[in-house]
Formats: sequence, structure tokens, C-alpha cells
Amino acid sequence: MTRILATGTFDLLHPGHIYFLAQARTLGDELFVIVARDSNVTHKPKPIVPEEQRLEMVSALGIVDKALLGSEKDMFEPLKQIRPDIIALGYDQRFDAEILEKELGKRGLPANVVRIPLSKQCPLCSTGAIIKEVLKRYG
Repeated sequence: MTRILATGTFDLLHPGHIYFLAQARTLGDELFVIVARDSNVTHKPKPIVPEEQRLEMVSALGIVDKALLGSEKDMFEPLKQIRPDIIALGYDQRFDAEILEKELGKRGLPANVVRIPLSKQCPLCSTGAIIKEVLKRYG
């Protein structure tokens, strides 16, 4: 069985998230998802939805076999438990695939890193677009 790992914040769950996870799922037999901890989201505004609720929503998706919160100390820690064969990166995730594969190898986690090249195109397929629309309508 090929185990896939996808990661993300998954704040204000939207069709872009579903598209990413569905594309990741096509790469193998099992899809594990690490949901970012509130404390680790430093590259964009803090999530609106608390981590436990984001985890609950991602866990409820039929395409996800197992979802868990990431580590607050070491992003590689949960990977030791999951042991993915493939790590799927979203088109906009800030990781360099080659550097990530080298770091995984150093830790005895020989996973291939695959970038999902596109995102679903729709008016509200990003958290930022949803927030802008809410502010426009109610702000």
C-alpha cells in the first residue's frame, strides 16, 4: 500500500483544499493529513478556525484516511509515525521539494515529494478570497 501525506492549515475549508487533497489521494492508497498547529502558522495570518476544529473538519472528509495535528516542536516528528511513501505539496506551499527530500533522507524517511501543480479555479477557492468576500458583504 502506498501511503500519501499532505499537510496544510486548512483554515476556512474550501473547494481548493478539497481539490488538493483529492489530487494527493490519487497518488496512492492511503491519505494521511497533518493539520498545522495554530502556533506554527507564521507565514500568513493566524487561522480563524482553531486547530482542533480544523482537524475535525479534515478528519470528516471521505478522501482522508487519517488526520492528525502536527508537532509544535519538530515538523518531522509525526512523519516518523506515519512513514509516508509520498509527500504531496500544494502548488503554493513554501517547501522546496528537493531540499525536503534530502532532509527526509537524513532522518531515515525516504519519501518522494510531489508537488500538485495546480489549484482549483473558482471565486471562493482560497481562504483569502473568502475573507475578502465576507468583509465586502458584512464588513
